[in-house]
Amino acid sequence: MSHTPLVDARVWPLLVFADRQLAEEARAAGCSCGGTLHSARYPRKPRGGPPAELAAEYASRESWCCARDDCRRRTTPPSLRFLGRRVYLGAVVVLVSAMTGGVTVKRAAAIRAQGGVSIRTLQRWRAWWLQTFPRTAFWREVHARFVPVVDERTLPASLVERFGGTAGADHVEPCLRFLAPITILGGDTMAA
Repeated sequence: MSHTPLVDARVWPLLVFADRQLAEEARAAGCSCGGTLHSARYPRKPRGGPPAELAAEYASRESWCCARDDCRRRTTPPSLRFLGRRVYLGAVVVLVSAMTGGVTVKRAAAIRAQGGVSIRTLQRWRAWWLQTFPRTAFWREVHARFVPVVDERTLPASLVERFGGTAGADHVEPCLRFLAPITILGGDTMAA
């Protein structure tokens, strides 16, 4: 069996940096009421990575709360690390789903050994990509930007190919940046 990691190790720090940038942009924009935003991070216990030295960076998701007592509105910026409310990290969900190409017992066993993802979880992710994602408002709005069109029968592999087609750090980050709008409330969050 291969001991190749599911995700290129260079990806994890890049995603932390990108999320910090998105969080700072949201904080700098302030609250819609004009109030100042203060840190109100969500604790997270993600599965599927990253290496131990970055575990603390992945233990929370950036979020902000308005300081005004009459408002207290929460602002959660898009994230490249976390794909909606899923417990597995976004890079793992996208890349593992892209490489499954149909869940076979052999593939599922290899993926479970490397990333701890069960065959039932792989099947749920595959169903989400093939049945739910193409019907989201997000996808209906953006899919026409791709020429030639992304083959919805092979999502997310066909989408990952548009950003370079490999699990390399240079290609995963742009794909996750493209998917970032679905990571926030009202952005067609991932329920499966």
